[in-house]
Amino acid sequence: MLAKLGASIAVPLCVGLLAACGAPDTADAGTGDAAGNPTSGETTADRVEPLEGPAPAPRLPVTATSADGVEVTVTAVDRIVPLSGSLAEIVWTLGLGENVVARDVSATFEQAADLPLVTRGHEVSAESVLSLHPDVVLVEDTTGPEEAIDRIRAAGVPLLVFETADELPDVTVRIEAVAKSLGVPEAGDALVGRTTERIGAVRAHLPDVPEAERPRVAFLYLRGSASVYLIGGAGSGAGSLIEAAGAVDAGAEAGLEKDFTPITSEALAAAAPDVILVMTKGLTSVGGVDGLLEIPGIAETPAGMNRRIASIDDGVLLNYGPRTDEVLASLAEQIHGSPKEGA
Repeated sequence: MLAKLGASIAVPLCVGLLAACGAPDTADAGTGDAAGNPTSGETTADRVEPLEGPAPAPRLPVTATSADGVEVTVTAVDRIVPLSGSLAEIVWTLGLGENVVARDVSATFEQAADLPLVTRGHEVSAESVLSLHPDVVLVEDTTGPEEAIDRIRAAGVPLLVFETADELPDVTVRIEAVAKSLGVPEAGDALVGRTTERIGAVRAHLPDVPEAERPRVAFLYLRGSASVYLIGGAGSGAGSLIEAAGAVDAGAEAGLEKDFTPITSEALAAAAPDVILVMTKGLTSVGGVDGLLEIPGIAETPAGMNRRIASIDDGVLLNYGPRTDEVLASLAEQIHGSPKEGA
């Protein structure tokens, strides 16, 4: 999803900003809790949780149709290169983490930290990928540049493209697709079951807020060092999470049709968010909540006046994968407060 975000901002701003957007990190900025008070800034460890038991034994070869229509046969998965944080998270959670030999800039979880980086900004380095002699490469349909993808395929490496996930129903579809392509469909079924159960448990304990009273949440993408300030609209990728958390996507509701639109006082006034959702690194880049409120128009919104800022780590917010239940629970708590009794 971060690759999609990078692609989205490239058109209205410039391709050079892709590198400026940078990789997600774990730096934290003090945010406001549901009551508008600063939080301690403590976060849980950024780790994925593999399925219990021994690593699955892949049944190969497997032939799968890539999202770009290419039929790909995978004969080995001893050396896997997943070129997005979301895909890497799924591979590791399926129990094949020991087979991963490289990481994308958006794979920020702890287990992947020591793997060689094969992207520059959000662009793939074909040379770096091929130097690791991968058995299979997994990419998003937004992964680029196209020349790098073509070069990897031309070298004879099986490369599978997966459609970018941007809503909750995509979670199980992607897990199943990745698991089947790697020859571990049973592990995929187990992970789908676990993930579905956990998301269901979070949703079961969300507050029952009447539709007319649901808070309006605006998703902002911020990179202060590059003066990138965008508000998410329809297709930003955050809408499904916001709605599942019992809120309204303020940008989409205000009629912003593009994925992302430069922030203006007029756009913020139309969105009138009660809560502003940001990525942790983005909030850090503008100097925390105080710096965010200095962006023209922010302080005049209901969210700004009440310091209602929800912040979730860059490397997990839009992944739509095995940790989406954690994202949903955190977002709901920051929007509504603690879960209802019995959670």
